[in-house]
Amino acid sequence: MSDTLGGLLSIALLISLLAAAYVPLGDYMARVWTTPRHLRIERGIYRLSGVDPDAEQGARSYSTSVVGFSLVSIVALMGVLVGQAALPMDRGLPGMPFWMSFNTAVSFVTNTDWQSYAGESTLGFTAQMAGLAVQNFLSAAVGMAIAVALARGFVRSRSGTLGNFWVDLTRGTIRILLPLAFVAAVLLIAGGVVQSFADTTVSTLAGHSQVLTGGPVASQEAIKELGNNGGGFFNANSAHPFENPTALTNLSEVFLILVLPVSLTRTLGTLLGNRRQGLAFLGVMGVLWVTSLVVATWAEVGAHSPAAQAAGAAMEGKETRFGEWASALFAVATTGTSTGAVNASHDSLTPVGGGTVLVNMMLGEIVPGGVGAGIYGILVMAILAVFVAGLMVGRTPELLGKKISARQMTYVALYTLTTPALVLVGTGVAIARGSTADAMGNSGGHGFSEVLYAYTSAANNNGSAFGGITVTSDFFQITLGSAMLLGRLLPIVLVLLLAGSLAEQGKVPATAGTLPTHTPLFVGMLVGVIVIMTGLTYFPALALGPIAEALA
Repeated sequence: MSDTLGGLLSIALLISLLAAAYVPLGDYMARVWTTPRHLRIERGIYRLSGVDPDAEQGARSYSTSVVGFSLVSIVALMGVLVGQAALPMDRGLPGMPFWMSFNTAVSFVTNTDWQSYAGESTLGFTAQMAGLAVQNFLSAAVGMAIAVALARGFVRSRSGTLGNFWVDLTRGTIRILLPLAFVAAVLLIAGGVVQSFADTTVSTLAGHSQVLTGGPVASQEAIKELGNNGGGFFNANSAHPFENPTALTNLSEVFLILVLPVSLTRTLGTLLGNRRQGLAFLGVMGVLWVTSLVVATWAEVGAHSPAAQAAGAAMEGKETRFGEWASALFAVATTGTSTGAVNASHDSLTPVGGGTVLVNMMLGEIVPGGVGAGIYGILVMAILAVFVAGLMVGRTPELLGKKISARQMTYVALYTLTTPALVLVGTGVAIARGSTADAMGNSGGHGFSEVLYAYTSAANNNGSAFGGITVTSDFFQITLGSAMLLGRLLPIVLVLLLAGSLAEQGKVPATAGTLPTHTPLFVGMLVGVIVIMTGLTYFPALALGPIAEALA
């Protein structure tokens, strides 16, 4: 079978699997957040934590709960990382340095999972399981809770509440993430992913002994991909054969990355009582994702002379087990969501391929976006699109029965400005420092792209790295950690305030002048708004990085 045919069949199989899961999983998640029934285990959790599950929260109370929970989680995880030498199964490893622990704790609590360390040589099994894996579940559940709260803002009328954060968090973790991750872990183990509590000593071909680090890899790999986390048990991430041994596990991991963000569009349509709207948002995500995949695959596979292709073309930095097709597919999936896992070095992508995955994150990771984050991200952009349409015809914009006034647009404007400000200011400050040149693995446009990619990945809570750049200094630990924290919490607070302002409104009946937002026309307009916003914001920075490199 040729590489081209194999690559196309893999993509077709992936899309078929996502289509098969779309309706049942999407509708199941909608029932999770609408049923009044609490499971027995959930009631026990509420009693232990002193939560009244039937009490509703307004936007400010919901926001306070999210921010408070995140900050407490950061402090707790820092304690685990700094003090891991006192924990069981520490593998004889010392605690993390303070600023590295800050960066790592913020990274996993914010669903970024940026790693400035090598997992197998830095963390013991307890820190991996009780620290990082726990946050893989909770940070993903937080993202889903915010998306559901915003959906309630559109559904409710003359209401001052958005639900209960603690109930949304608990249900997302126990009813969705835990059972799906359990099944995924079992399937990964069956596919050859390691799951143990011991290292293995082997003899090399040269007759020497070598210790291969083992560990509870499959259980962490499952939620790493399913929850759009991305932090690898090993430094090589999903290019490591213990995390991703075969082409089948590779395709399975791509499926896990995409299945929840894609299915959540069905959940959104069900919650809104307008499934065509969910399909419209899925269409927007699909158009952008397919475009990105075509460009990245062309750049990595097809944009070379016959002689270069015969010599291996763009195979540098790629796993020979997977090749260029699977590497491009994984790269687009992981940067289009907020996953950040990699099965190849993004630093070795061609200028066009590297620029494509960089733009994926700059779009706001709504292609199809992180677990929950993609949903509230696309809804914010839809509000912006109907506002632009309203300006064109001189009519007060409406979306899903709610008028979009100056108050809502203030929240939308602040949302759309927050992440670019963190990316561009962080990159500018880093480039202005003389010591950054020593940290960069390359000079010129590619070196600039390494720095730009780092801050784009951090502020957008992606977590993948271009590589090449050394980010272990206190400056990078602090600035990238701050970008991750602000890039997560500020947009969440703005989304919740937006949801609260929408919930307070009454429903506006549709009229002949109402812009239909479930049609192909609106899909095209929303795609245009997203692309234009991204281009106007980031083009100068892209011109200094991947565009300059490609032209050179």
